[in-house]
Amino acid sequence: MERSRIAVAGASGLIGGALARSLAADGHEVVRLVRRTPRAADEVRWDPEGGRADAAGLAGCDAVVNLAGAGVGNRRWTDAYKQRIRDSRVNGTAALARAVASLDEKDRPRVFVSGSAIGYYGETGDRIVDESAPAGEGFLPELCVEWEAATAPAQEAGVRTVFTRTGLVVSREGGAWGRLFPLFRAGLGGPLGDGRQYWSFVALHDEVAAIRHLIDTDGLSGPFNITAPNPLTNREITAAMGRVLHRPTLFAVPAPVLRSVLGEMAGDVLGSARILPTRLLESGFRFAFPEIEGAIRAAL
Repeated sequence: MERSRIAVAGASGLIGGALARSLAADGHEVVRLVRRTPRAADEVRWDPEGGRADAAGLAGCDAVVNLAGAGVGNRRWTDAYKQRIRDSRVNGTAALARAVASLDEKDRPRVFVSGSAIGYYGETGDRIVDESAPAGEGFLPELCVEWEAATAPAQEAGVRTVFTRTGLVVSREGGAWGRLFPLFRAGLGGPLGDGRQYWSFVALHDEVAAIRHLIDTDGLSGPFNITAPNPLTNREITAAMGRVLHRPTLFAVPAPVLRSVLGEMAGDVLGSARILPTRLLESGFRFAFPEIEGAIRAAL
């Protein structure tokens, strides 16, 4: 890939930060979207909740990548926090899509990569699903549908648009796994609920590599599941964490306890999502860490 100018929204987050570091290490120019007044030439002002972005700052970018949004697992889902989750994603995506569409054709990016999540599919039980499956029901599926639809202005302007439906990212640096590692290291890890629910995971390394593949590969558009090709049950993942960390995994957390602590968000933790990255594999992408133990070791 030739040296490119790539704008990243959410560059302070887990995935966005890793992506920005990877791009910069390979000599690409990374433009970071910030909520405050820009302090450097590589910063562009935006207000995701307010639905505003500085279009002029995006002119000449080869790609715009939107990975911003309030953390889904950061706190209990009150009505107010659910609204914040929605606004940060839907309004922010719409702002970037409108900004991209407003640029002269010669100044528009060739690709708009917009974050999404496997929450799109909702509860799948033991059923294997891929990008051909319809949206599920509930807060997260409805959010993902609206989130992806917010890219419409960019698509209508002819910009190649990709949705990255990301699974559970295996990393010590943040996300769900960032909370799991300390528990397991302390010997307090165990299955959540009955442990039969499927978790579709992806190593942070593979998440970044997949996004870069989608940026670089002309002709790819629409939804792509970014999950390792071998989803496992929570119980199987718990056992793998124990093996890699050499710790017991005896402390199961009953479903009623999770519901009392997490409220509505417990449904996401206890829900089953058995997702395959069919389109990503068909596009020629190969995972460096397709198995859970490799993904855990990579995170360590």
